Amino acid sequence: MRMRWLVCVFLGTLAWGQAAQSAPPPPAAGDTSASVPADAPVLTITGVCAEKPAAASVAADCKTIITKAEFEKLANALAPNASPQQKKQLASVLPRLMAMANQAKERGMDQTEQYTQTLEYVKMQVLSNQLQRKLQDEAADISDADIEKYYQDNPDAFEQYNVDRIFVPRTKQIEAETTEDDDKDAKLTAEQKKAKEEAEKANAQKNEEAMTQLADSLRARAVAGEDIAKLQKEAFDAGGMKIETPTVNLPSVRHNGLPQPHAAVFDLKPGEISQVISDAGGHYIYKMNGKTTMPIDQAKNEIRGKIQTDRMREKTDKLNASFSSVSNEAYFGPGGTGPMPPPRMPRPRPGMPAAGGSAAQPSAGQTPAPKKD
Repeated sequence: MRMRWLVCVFLGTLAWGQAAQSAPPPPAAGDTSASVPADAPVLTITGVCAEKPAAASVAADCKTIITKAEFEKLANALAPNASPQQKKQLASVLPRLMAMANQAKERGMDQTEQYTQTLEYVKMQVLSNQLQRKLQDEAADISDADIEKYYQDNPDAFEQYNVDRIFVPRTKQIEAETTEDDDKDAKLTAEQKKAKEEAEKANAQKNEEAMTQLADSLRARAVAGEDIAKLQKEAFDAGGMKIETPTVNLPSVRHNGLPQPHAAVFDLKPGEISQVISDAGGHYIYKMNGKTTMPIDQAKNEIRGKIQTDRMREKTDKLNASFSSVSNEAYFGPGGTGPMPPPRMPRPRPGMPAAGGSAAQPSAGQTPAPKKD
C-alpha cells in the first residue's frame, strides 16, 4: 500500500498527537497487540482506495489495508509511546479522514492556493512540535553523575528540619449577626450606622492588639519550657477558632517549605525558640528540634525533574533569544501582534514530584490544616 495518504491523515490528527503523553504507558490488562504479526492487517477500509481506481464503477470494491507495522509507524510519528486507547482513537478517525481526503483530491482541492498555504503553515507546526519533542528528550537525558553533582552542589536544598509551630490568629473570630440583628441595623439612622461601624472597628483593633500580646506571652512561656501543644490550644481557644487545634509538629520542613519571612527559623539551634513572626495571616512561633539531610536515593526523582526543567528553560530561552520581529501597527493595530505566548514546559512524568517540590506545608498566610486522627 502506498503511503501518500499519510499527509492528509497527519494534518487531521495533528492535535491528537500533541495531546499524547510523553512517558510510555504501562501495558493494559488484556492487551494482546504485541502478539499480532507486523504484516497482519489491523485496519481494513472498504470504499477507500490506496490507488485511484480505473473506473468509478469499481470504487465500491476497492480497499485500503493497513498493516500493524504501517499503523504503528503513523501512530509513533504522531505520538511516541501512544497508549492502546489513543491508538484505538486514531483508528476510529482514519477511515473518515481518508475518505474525505480522497474526495477532496477528486475535486482538485489539493491544487488550490489555500491548500498550499495551509500545508506550509502546518509543516512549520510539525517541525516546531518535533523540535520541542527533541529538546525535551535532550533535557531528559540525565545521568546518575548529573544527579550526584546536583546533590553535592546544592546541599541546602535537601536539608530537612523538624520544628514545632504555634499559630496565633491575627484577631478573634466574631459571631455572625443573626437575621434579627440585620433587621435592627436596617432601622438605624445614617449617624447610628456610622457610630456602630466605628465601634466595630475599634473593637476589631482591640482584638488584634489582644492577640498580638497573647502571641508575645505564648512565646515567653515556650521559652520557659511549657508544652507547645498546650500553648497552641490556648491560642485557638483565645481566638475563638471553631476548628480542631492543628498538629504543632512539622517533621520535615525544607527551605522552600516556609515563606521567605520565616526563613530565619532555619538558623535556630536545636531547642531554640524563634521570635514572633507576624504577617497578614497571624502570628507564628517556632521551636527548632533538629535537622537531617534527605538521602540522595530519596531525592533522585526530585533532582531529575529540577534538572530537566532547568535545561528545558535554558534551551527555550536560547531559542527565543535567537530571533526578533517587528510588526506593522498600521496593519495589526495598536500594540502590533502582542507578546509571544510562553513556551510549553515539559510536564513531570507520572509519579514524579514537581521540580523543587517538597512535602506540602501550611502557608504562613493561612490557618494550618486541622489535625486528623
